[in-house]
Amino acid sequence: MDTIASLFSFITTPVSWVIVQFHSVYGAIFGPDTGWAWGLSIVSLVILIRICLIPLFVKQIKATRAMQTLQPEMKKIQERYKNDKQRQSEEMMKLYKDAGTNPLSSCLPILAQSPFFFALYHVLNSIASNDTIGVINERLLESAQKAHIFGAPLAAKFTDSADKVEALNASLTDVRIVTALMIVLMSLSQFYTQRQLMTKNVDTTVKTPFMQQQKMLMYVFPVIFAVFGINFPVGVLVYWLTTNVWTMGQQMYVIHNNPTPGSKAQAAYLERLAKHVTHHGKTRNRRERAIVKAIMAKGRDRNEYERKFINGLSKAGLVAQTDGAVIKGDATAAAQAEDGSTATIQTAKRQQPKRQTKSQRQGGAAKAAGEPTSLSKPETPQDDVKPAAAAKKDNAKSGGSTRSRAQSGQRKGPQRPKSPSKK
Repeated sequence: MDTIASLFSFITTPVSWVIVQFHSVYGAIFGPDTGWAWGLSIVSLVILIRICLIPLFVKQIKATRAMQTLQPEMKKIQERYKNDKQRQSEEMMKLYKDAGTNPLSSCLPILAQSPFFFALYHVLNSIASNDTIGVINERLLESAQKAHIFGAPLAAKFTDSADKVEALNASLTDVRIVTALMIVLMSLSQFYTQRQLMTKNVDTTVKTPFMQQQKMLMYVFPVIFAVFGINFPVGVLVYWLTTNVWTMGQQMYVIHNNPTPGSKAQAAYLERLAKHVTHHGKTRNRRERAIVKAIMAKGRDRNEYERKFINGLSKAGLVAQTDGAVIKGDATAAAQAEDGSTATIQTAKRQQPKRQTKSQRQGGAAKAAGEPTSLSKPETPQDDVKPAAAAKKDNAKSGGSTRSRAQSGQRKGPQRPKSPSKK
C-alpha cells in the first residue's frame, strides 16, 4: 500500500485541501466534529470530480456505441486471421483508426477517477493511523477521528479489530452493520446501472460478443465491490457509494434523452417525440431537431423504430426535413387554410365520376353534334316551315326511299362519309 500511496502522493495534497474547504462550510452548519460535516465533504468531493469528468463520460458513450457497431467487423477479422495474431492486431488497429474510436475510451471515467480514489483512501487511512497528511493538521486530524456516520468512524473498516475500533470511540457491531449495509447498497447500485444498460440501451438488432461481455460484467462487478469493500474505510465507502449513485442517475438521463439507436429506449423516446411533434406541429428545440436530422440523414439505413417514427409523422400530415425541422404537408396545409382549422386533416380521397347510362351517352353525343335529341324538340323558325314541308312532300313522292339531306343545322352539299364503327 505504501507503494501505491507514493505513486498518488502528488494528488493527496489537492484532495485533502478540497475536503478541508468543504468541511469549513459544512462545519459551520452542522458542527466541525460531526459526521455530517465530514461525510458531506466527501460527497461534495465526489460531485465536484464527476462534474469535471462529464466530457470524458460523453466520450465514453460515443466510444461504447462505436464499439457496438464495429463488433460484426471485428468478428470477421478474428475469423479471417485466426492463425495470424500479428496481422489480426494490425487489422484491428486499422479498423479502430478508420472508425475514430478506441477500446480504452470506454474506461476513461474510471481511469481518470482512480487517482482521486486512492488519494482519498490514503487520506482516510492516515486519519485512522493518527498521522497528518496534506493540509490536514493535528487539529483537523482530531476532529476527523471524532466524526461518526451512524455510529461508525470515517476511518474504520469492516475487518478492523475490536481494540482498533474502540480506540476510535466506537463499537465493532456498529462498524460492521454500517459497512455491510453500505457495501450491499454499493453492489446493488452497480448491478442496477449495468442491468439498465443491458436491458434498455443496447442495440437488440445486433448480437455480438460485446453484449455477452457486458452481461458478464453485470454480475462480476458487484462481486468485486463486495470483496474489496470489506477492506475500505467508511469514508471510502461513502465516496464509492456516492459515485455509483451519480453514475446510475447519469445513465438514466442518457437512456431517457439520448438512447442508443436500435434499443428499446430509442423506441420509447421516439414514441414520446412523435406525440410532442404531432401535438405542436413542429420540433420545439435544438435537441429534437438534431434527432430528426440524424434520422433523415440515414435514409434507407433507418432502423425499425426510426421508420415507424417517420411514418407516424406522415400519417399526421407532417413532413420531416433534412435540417431537422418538421412542417405540415401541402394537402394538409391547403385544407387547413380553407376552413381555418388547426386540427390534423386527412387528405380527401379522389372522387370518381359517376357512370352514365347508354341513353345519356347517346344524348350527350347528339348534343355535341348539334342534332336534336328525343328529350327536347328543336326550335324551327317560321321561315323554314315551307322548305321543310316541300322537302317532306318531295320525299313522299319518291316513296320515302331517301332521307332528307337538308335538315336543320346540317351543312349543305356532299357530306363526308362516316367511317365504319370499330367493334
